[in-house]
Amino acid sequence: MPRIVVVYDEGAVSPAEIVTGLKEVGEVVFALPPSDHNDGMAPLIDDLATCVHIPEEAIDEVRALRPDAVLTFSERRVRLTANLTEELDLPGHSPEVAALVTDKSLQRARLAAVDPVPSALVAGPDDWDRCVQLVGTPAVLKPVRGQGSRDAYPIEDPHAGADLVRRLAERGTPFPMQLEHFLRGRASGPFADYVSVESTVCDGRIAHLAITGKLPMLPPFREVGEFWPAVLPEAEKPAVLDLTTAAIQALGVRFGMVHTEIKLTNDGPRIIEVNGRLAGYLNGISVRAAGLDFVRTAALVALGEDVRLPPPRYDGVFFSFATPAPRLRGTLVSVKGIGEVSRLPGIVSYRRYVSPGGAIHDGVGTQRLDIVSGQAPDHQAMLDLIDQARKALTFTFATEEGTTVRSGQDLLNHAAKSTFW
Repeated sequence: MPRIVVVYDEGAVSPAEIVTGLKEVGEVVFALPPSDHNDGMAPLIDDLATCVHIPEEAIDEVRALRPDAVLTFSERRVRLTANLTEELDLPGHSPEVAALVTDKSLQRARLAAVDPVPSALVAGPDDWDRCVQLVGTPAVLKPVRGQGSRDAYPIEDPHAGADLVRRLAERGTPFPMQLEHFLRGRASGPFADYVSVESTVCDGRIAHLAITGKLPMLPPFREVGEFWPAVLPEAEKPAVLDLTTAAIQALGVRFGMVHTEIKLTNDGPRIIEVNGRLAGYLNGISVRAAGLDFVRTAALVALGEDVRLPPPRYDGVFFSFATPAPRLRGTLVSVKGIGEVSRLPGIVSYRRYVSPGGAIHDGVGTQRLDIVSGQAPDHQAMLDLIDQARKALTFTFATEEGTTVRSGQDLLNHAAKSTFW
């Protein structure tokens, strides 16, 4: 069997999903670079499959494993994995492509010919006036490299933006940061004003596997749920897919999985960003909806196979959603109602992301307390089922001010009204 080295870190799928998806494809070897996440996960991974610890520059260590494929499901390890595949002459992102899909400034510059969006690098507080004049408002200020919408801020007023940049600098936030014009979405009712496109690229041949619908974001840019199929008129799908194809080609992707976020505006689809990896939280949906294991698919692409998959056919709506963590610094004490939620017709699984005793941060990024997965006959039934589940869950938190108890619906409502200034 071929040997598949997975450069592991916090990312789109769990170690168990990786082992399950690859058990009939090849021998799995987890390569763990140093990180706090990997330190905590190592005992579990070691129980699942062969596990080796590698340094940040790990060419010789991975070469010694004699891999037939090297891939990652972690955003933070895309560049390392590209260096490995380049050195070992294996299919994967080139180092140049890896830089383009992980650096928002480089990516915007390369995509300017496909979908120009005004942007600028903010070197620090003294550079704010120049940058906001170039980009205008509304805008988004975010790290050049990052994931999960961490430290991403909406900018409506230039003066408030200047104050924000000053405060970020004072607390030690790394600069430069990327300032981009904010793409306003169209009215989309109970659903989000953006979708994502999931694609494979096999030796330059691009195939779009699915368009993923989204639940509305929470402020400032926190994702809480996704579903198949998306609520998107058939007449609009070609434009979304054509724009995605053009973006992938502009970035020069030759091999790999690509997750492209597309804003739906009154003037047509626009590119939010292109990610050179599998989308987070989506593999469970793809398996249930279409018997399509994205982990397996990613490995086949990394092995150099010409993967050709039929378009998924859906019997209903398949979804997952999360309970957003509150913006407080403390710990999760307990969760009640998991049994009740699990018994709801259509709910298929409940998975913790923060266990009792786990830390809650007060940052602006996405922190999911859990993920609930299910199936419904249509989109309205999905929304009704999600509403029932949120009301059934109760979370207790401990903070410096004391103990607070909130339902899943309370947490959603509070997060929707939060401000980040």
